[in-house]
Amino acid sequence: MFRTRPAEARGGGDHGWLNTRHTFSFNDYYDPQYMGFRVLRVINEDRVQPGQGFGTHGHRDMEIVTYVLEGALAHQDSLGTGAVLRPGECQRMTAGTGIRHSEFNSSETEPVHFYQIWIIPDRQGLRPSYEQRSFPEEERWGRLQVVASPDGRDGSLTIRQDAEVFLASLGEGQQVPHEIRPGRHAWLQVLRGAVQLNGLALAVGDGVAISDEPSLTIRAATPSEVMLFDLP
Repeated sequence: MFRTRPAEARGGGDHGWLNTRHTFSFNDYYDPQYMGFRVLRVINEDRVQPGQGFGTHGHRDMEIVTYVLEGALAHQDSLGTGAVLRPGECQRMTAGTGIRHSEFNSSETEPVHFYQIWIIPDRQGLRPSYEQRSFPEEERWGRLQVVASPDGRDGSLTIRQDAEVFLASLGEGQQVPHEIRPGRHAWLQVLRGAVQLNGLALAVGDGVAISDEPSLTIRAATPSEVMLFDLP
C-alpha cells in the first residue's frame, strides 16, 4: 500500500531568508493527517540564503539527521561541537536529555540546500551526542547505501531506533531493489529528479508512505537521488 505525499502539498513557505517545506506538521504548520509516519516525525527540506540561519535553540528526546545537497551548513552545539557540513555529508545529533545548537549558511554568496530528519528514539533520556560522516556519491551510485542504522553498520551513523536510512544516486533508467521484512514499513523521499516506485511515478520533493509491500523497485526516470527509510 502506497500513500503519496506530493511536494506541492507540503507545509512551510518562503520567508525570504528561508524557503522551507514540511512533509509533516512542524512549527506553525499543522495538519492532523500528517503528524509523522511510524517513528518518522519530521522531514524538512530547507534552503537558507547566504549568511543566514537558525540561531541557538534547544531539542530533547529526538534523533536528528541532517543531509546537505548543496552549499555548506555550519553547526555549533552545547557539546562544544563546531563543524561544517558539505554536499554528501550527514550528521546525527542525539538530543536526549537536552542539547542546544545553531545552524547557519557558512557562505556569504551561495545558498545552502539540505534535508533535516527527526526520528523518535527508542527511549527517552539518552545522553546527548553528535556524529558526522561523508557519503561520497560514487559510493552510492546505482545502489542503496545505508547512512544511518541502529548498529552503525558499514560506516553509517548510529541512531537510537530500529530504523535504517539509505541514500541512492541513480542515472536515467537505473533501478535498485529493496526488500521489506514482514511487519516493517518504509518511506521514500525524492531528493532530486524523478523516479518510479513499483511503477508509481514520483517527482522531486514527493514522498510516499509504504506498508504491506514485501519488495520495492526504485527506477530513475531522470538522473535522480532518493532517501529511503526502513521503519518499524
